Amino acid sequence: RYGTPEELKELIDVAHSLGIIVLLDVVHSHASKNTEDGLNCFDGSDSCFFHSGARGEHSLWDSRLFNYSGWEVLRFLLSNLRWWMEEYKFDGFRFDGVTSMLYHHHGIGSGFSGDYAEYFGLQVDEDSLVYLMLANHILHTLYEDCITIAEDVSGMPTLCRPVQEGGLGFDYRLAMAIPDKWIQIIKEFKDEDWNMGNIVYTMTNRRYGEKCIAYAESHDQALVGDKTLAFWLMDKDMYTNMSTLIPMNSVIDRGIQLHKMIRLLTHGLGGEGYLNFMGNEFGHPEWLDFPRVGNNESYHYARRQFNLLDTDHLRYRQLYTFDRDMNRTEDKYGWLAAPP
Repeated sequence: RYGTPEELKELIDVAHSLGIIVLLDVVHSHASKNTEDGLNCFDGSDSCFFHSGARGEHSLWDSRLFNYSGWEVLRFLLSNLRWWMEEYKFDGFRFDGVTSMLYHHHGIGSGFSGDYAEYFGLQVDEDSLVYLMLANHILHTLYEDCITIAEDVSGMPTLCRPVQEGGLGFDYRLAMAIPDKWIQIIKEFKDEDWNMGNIVYTMTNRRYGEKCIAYAESHDQALVGDKTLAFWLMDKDMYTNMSTLIPMNSVIDRGIQLHKMIRLLTHGLGGEGYLNFMGNEFGHPEWLDFPRVGNNESYHYARRQFNLLDTDHLRYRQLYTFDRDMNRTEDKYGWLAAPP
């Protein structure tokens, strides 16, 4: 759909030549229901690679759920990880949908307060837990520089501790509460009502000794019709008042300052790694959307407007310069790797 295997290998080779590490977003949490071109009903039954009955169906995603206790399933998934590492030379993985894997309830209709009873009990899917331990053990044993990141919203304890300690063996988890927090603040509060204590608490609320990747904006915001951070802050003024050739108005002034501070606070407090979402570094004005039935298969929003960044007289360039300097300052002082 997006190129050939050879082109993907070339992309990874070029990235490596520039000193860039490449991670794959790997989906082992569920599989397509398609019977024509997928694993579903592979042998005519509904239980070949998946749990049969209700346990094998994800009610929100309309997809099939793997039976991680199955020998062939383990062999299939683990060999898939090895294939990406050896054939394509990826540097590691971001495991998709880990929260859904960890619990029989898949996180549906359950909040997580941090109480240990939520993480250790009959609601935990031990087969999935063991699979993730196995995957991390194998990856870190065979490929010592491999990086694994878990997309987990629940905050499962020991997720990012080594397997020999009884942990799941991930290197990092995504600090998913942070982008949600920023959107909530921007939507619900006036500027003068921002609670700094609550912001700092959200940024620093993570388990000691388990590393997090912090980010100010995520695909949940900038994809499929929601608005990017910059657009929430500045809205339609971004189309008419981002030129440096005209005087700065109050909306753009406020938006740019808050956009900078949101990123600086996230970078400084949020985790042991920092993730920039596509276009967030220069305040991308529009969401990203793939061709689909809902937009008549349009490619109009399936793009990033890097031309805005290259236009000297637009303020997008200034936001980018701030981002560059913020990262260079971190290179100098190393706060991501510093203790609390």
